[in-house]
Amino acid sequence: MSVRSLCLGRQWVPYRYLDTVGTELPDWLVALGREALVEAYGDHGGFTPDTALVNFYAPGAHMGMHQDREERSGAPVVSLSLGDRCVFRFGNEENRGRPYQDVDLASGDLFVFGGASRWVHHGVPRVFPGTAAPALGLAGRLNITLRETGLGV
Repeated sequence: MSVRSLCLGRQWVPYRYLDTVGTELPDWLVALGREALVEAYGDHGGFTPDTALVNFYAPGAHMGMHQDREERSGAPVVSLSLGDRCVFRFGNEENRGRPYQDVDLASGDLFVFGGASRWVHHGVPRVFPGTAAPALGLAGRLNITLRETGLGV
């Protein structure tokens, strides 16, 4: 993993969540996540994320295929992309290899994965530097993922 990360809400360090809560999730971000689930599923199902992982991809950064097994909740993940365009690799539950599907994500794209797709391996093998709108003022890519950890307070 060559990205830099920070958390809102429950704190995460590589491969585990901590019992500490940092800066609270802003209400507008929780509302955005719920709206995304309503669009995807017709209902937000009580989605109450307790963490937002914010990953910054500088030029040349990537993230290998992985599963989000640290969470106990099977609630969907809501992912928002800002800045440079990337290839998001959406794989399978069994392993990091094929079959997988590459999805092009641009700034402003919101991606929801839940249900049978919740536990698939996924990653970002490539970011396309310089593809963000200049007005954004961002050199690189930000990805914000809203999650319910299922770990309680």
